[in-house]
Amino acid sequence: MNIEILHSLDSFKTIYTQVVQESGNSDIWIIALATALTLAIHSFIVLAIAALFHTLDKKMKSRHIYGGNFVAYFVAVMLIVLSHLLQIMTWTYICLVFEVLPDSAKTFFFAGEMYTTVGYGSYHLSHKWEILPIFIAFTGLFAVSTSGAALYSMMGALVDRSNNQNT
Repeated sequence: MNIEILHSLDSFKTIYTQVVQESGNSDIWIIALATALTLAIHSFIVLAIAALFHTLDKKMKSRHIYGGNFVAYFVAVMLIVLSHLLQIMTWTYICLVFEVLPDSAKTFFFAGEMYTTVGYGSYHLSHKWEILPIFIAFTGLFAVSTSGAALYSMMGALVDRSNNQNT
């Protein structure tokens, strides 16, 4: 790698300043705060669902109730899916407040596609909001990772219980 290239790269401060000036978006801090808050709330919800599942699973295991933990797992999955839909709706409302797109349905589809990083639609955002999909996608990516980890933990409890019953 050419060392001269490294010296010619802009600093983080320079890049940040250029992004803010280029987008002309003073609302970027509100969006960054919304990103942090929605991730924190989603993580709390998912951890609460996982904790409740593990508590129920232990109670069912101690009382020798079999099969109920699979129902509890299914309910946990549905609650986690709902928490993702809630997060997409939150982004929809944020976008509506800032008038990112002209209509509610299109805004919901935009938020959902960016959150899931599908990016299927062609949305024409004003120059001010071109950075918004990065924040929404970042939120979706980490929220799905958190949910996956929780579901993996719950599935581990189910598999461990199934293996213990067979021995």
